Amino acid sequence: MRHPVTPDGRYFVVRGKLWRLSNPNIEPCDRARLVKALMDARRAVKDAKSAGDHDAESEAHRRVDEAKCDLGERGPVWWNDGAPDYNRQAVKSTPYANWYSETLRCGRATAPSAMSRSSGL
Repeated sequence: MRHPVTPDGRYFVVRGKLWRLSNPNIEPCDRARLVKALMDARRAVKDAKSAGDHDAESEAHRRVDEAKCDLGERGPVWWNDGAPDYNRQAVKSTPYANWYSETLRCGRATAPSAMSRSSGL
């Protein structure tokens, strides 16, 4: 089990923390463009840090944030059922706590499914 994905497909879990997945409704060509922009921005952060260029690093971090927002990983949520956002929160303090405990106990990751999306979790 690498990083379990919540049954509704909204988050994956790393070290007990929820991280929002990108919007699954983004068209593949747009997703590819946005992921490329994100990777380019992350490389720019690394290069600016190596060069000690604080202004370039700040600009690169801004570009990372912009790409993540465009992908739906940050900013307004991409779902429309009114459910709150638990991005970057400890899974144990969210409605996903029981699911995560069971996932750990059984040692399995959960892939999103249509049935689990409609169940509210």
